[in-house]
Amino acid sequence: MKELIELKVNGEAYQVSIEPWKTLLEVLRETLNLTGTKEGCGKGDCGACTVLLDGKPVNSCLLLAIESQGKDILTIEGLAQGGQLHPIQQAFIGHGAIQCGFCSPGMILSAKALLDNDPQPSEAEVRQAISGNLCRCTGYTKIIEAILAASKTGVNGERI
Repeated sequence: MKELIELKVNGEAYQVSIEPWKTLLEVLRETLNLTGTKEGCGKGDCGACTVLLDGKPVNSCLLLAIESQGKDILTIEGLAQGGQLHPIQQAFIGHGAIQCGFCSPGMILSAKALLDNDPQPSEAEVRQAISGNLCRCTGYTKIIEAILAASKTGVNGERI
């Protein structure tokens, strides 16, 4: 039996009728067609499905959509504003931190959560913040460099 729930995703309210066992990942991808959030392992190990829930990174493959009601959900699609990439997205491109791109949405959102809470993290803090996100293409050097560069620019694009 389906339930009608309301989700706030990327600043927009959505009413969706879903089975209560559907994960947030499934609803984002299959119901709302927000396919930037990726399904990797389905067990919370890889971080490809990372979204921000009230500003905190979560594995959307482990969270029931029904549990996300009343919370602000940010996916990679909601990060760019007014046709402009977010500074973290720009830093990832500028530093060659994207190859296949599969892990990028989760990495970028994990980086955003870090920089929102600590605008000038150390390299060790960056490594800790992305420790739940796996990358099989780039390694982590360019990703860490990109996040540190974004911290010098600031999450709102201003120079720090």
